[in-house]
Amino acid sequence: MSQIIAVTAGKGGTGKSTTSANVARGLAALGKRTLLVELDFGLRCLDIMLGIKDKVKHDIGEYLEGKIDILTATTKVETVENLYLVCATRNPFMDINPEKIMGVCEEMRQHFDYIIIDTAGVGSSVFSVIKAAELILMVTTPDTVCVRDGAILSDFLYVKNCTNQRLIINKVSQNFKDEEILYDLDEVMDSVGIQLLGVVPEDNNIKVCGAKGMPLPPTCPGAKAYAAIARRILGEEVPLTININ
Repeated sequence: MSQIIAVTAGKGGTGKSTTSANVARGLAALGKRTLLVELDFGLRCLDIMLGIKDKVKHDIGEYLEGKIDILTATTKVETVENLYLVCATRNPFMDINPEKIMGVCEEMRQHFDYIIIDTAGVGSSVFSVIKAAELILMVTTPDTVCVRDGAILSDFLYVKNCTNQRLIINKVSQNFKDEEILYDLDEVMDSVGIQLLGVVPEDNNIKVCGAKGMPLPPTCPGAKAYAAIARRILGEEVPLTININ
């Protein structure tokens, strides 16, 4: 049975899309057929991060308009075996139709082991999509604003019976304990109130490789963190180690 995973965040700038791309890469590297569905309409970026911006011929907007079927809107990521992308439309004014989006996910279950939804900004249509996911990954950074907004969103999702949430703390720098604007990691977990799935260190490789559309070097701290997260999603007991440069 395939699993739908929604990746979300309380505010922008947490690295939600980067997390979506690299968790998807991690699952694909473990032999799982993985589909990444991008819903940030008008602000698509996953085609660049995955190195296929010149390969994408169609997007989910064309599907929503009834011009193509969803398989036609799907692009294979050539640098990673088992990974495919449905790109967001460039039209920022197109409405996200949650019924059609979930129809996409249900239709694609027969083709993929994991369907990862990179959600858009908070809204009623987005909540409908998130609610249908079997697993919700909440991405935050250890600063006060992101933590508070993540906690607010998490509480709202719990009220909506979205209880299968896991926390990813992103962009954790070496001096995070020395900066007053940053929380201790235990405080982040306590404030957001979600079980921790993984910690991703600040790693310049993530930014550089994302801009170039290249996979992370497998030995870099960021790659190790995302690989561990993917293994935990599969149910493996992977010790939580925080490798911060």
